[in-house]
Amino acid sequence: MADTDTKTRRPAVPRQDTPYRITAAEIIAIVLSVMWIASVGLFFLFTSGDRPSVDSGNFVMTLIAIFMPVAVIWVAAATARASRVMREESARLNATIDAMRNTYMQQQYPGGLPRPTVEDKLDEIARAARKTETALATFTSIREPVEIHTRHLPPPASASAAATDDQPALALGTSAEDIAEPVSTPDFLRALNFPENGEDKEGFRALRRALHDRQIAQLITSAQDVLTLLAEEGIYMDDLVPDRARPEIWRRFAQGERGRAVAGLGGVRDRSSLALTAGRMRQDPTFRSAAHQFLRRFDKMLADFEPRANDSEIAQLSNTRTARAFMLLGRVTGVFA
Repeated sequence: MADTDTKTRRPAVPRQDTPYRITAAEIIAIVLSVMWIASVGLFFLFTSGDRPSVDSGNFVMTLIAIFMPVAVIWVAAATARASRVMREESARLNATIDAMRNTYMQQQYPGGLPRPTVEDKLDEIARAARKTETALATFTSIREPVEIHTRHLPPPASASAAATDDQPALALGTSAEDIAEPVSTPDFLRALNFPENGEDKEGFRALRRALHDRQIAQLITSAQDVLTLLAEEGIYMDDLVPDRARPEIWRRFAQGERGRAVAGLGGVRDRSSLALTAGRMRQDPTFRSAAHQFLRRFDKMLADFEPRANDSEIAQLSNTRTARAFMLLGRVTGVFA
């Protein structure tokens, strides 16, 4: 039954034993040849009275003059016919190749042809999104309970953000933050880049150590929310390749300088990512609130980190996923203008 279906779906291939057919080019060649021979005959008919003596040389030249145009006409006709035959052979060959391809695909994929490339690309993006969500969920589960907050809910008022950033300490004696070991710069930078995947044990260790610092934990929490919301638009920091800004430009921004002097920080050139982010900023108040909160916290972190960091550490900071999100959102919101 499968063989019968395959034969019925196979495109029709012209038979190679088709009878010879006179083409339009050959008809034109016949007409031109007859007209030329008739013209030559009439010429000799009307000039037969004063015809000069004919020697062997003149006879040969006369024959060439008579039959050369006819030969040229039929060479052109033969060329046109050969071209038509080659086109037919090419079409026949393409039809045969298509039939062989269809037969092969039906044998290899009985249930149907493979899905198109675009759908495969969407599946790949979905798998990357699930991988990111898995990594984020993993390090979310290791946070301190006081650091967990509800995602996708905008703050009730602008004062809530200030209260979150500048929450006064309770007079309950020595806190855990006071006795905790300070986060090292390598751990801090690794935490801002987030774990590469579920197997990045060193990345999770650095993230766990960084989350013990309240200010860093707030920045990481805010960055996590922004990265998750951007991933919903298909925007991933690993896909962005921004122009690298020199460390002195980062230092100028950390010291409060704005305008053209720090415009190099807006090095994200991906137009689709910029357009999608700008559209989400206009339409989604939750995303807009999360983005502004993240920009404030990153700005505050950079101002604290810059005086004690060397140029190499600032360069490493600028290459983290958190910094790339800052460069993207900063350019969309006009922070570097």
